[in-house]
Amino acid sequence: MGDDSATDKIKGKAKEAAGKVTGNKRQEAEGKTDQAKGGTKNALGDAKDRAKGMKDSLGD
Repeated sequence: MGDDSATDKIKGKAKEAAGKVTGNKRQEAEGKTDQAKGGTKNALGDAKDRAKGMKDSLGD
């Protein structure tokens, strides 16, 4: 899951930068959205890892 989130963030930064250079506000906004999506995926993965850790510790 970490790879997907990193890919989204990198892709988003590139889109945002390209949008700024070309003056394309839509592309710039799409880039920001992709970056946010990457951050959300990362946070979801972290939450799943924490939940699994808690479950494992309760099982012992």
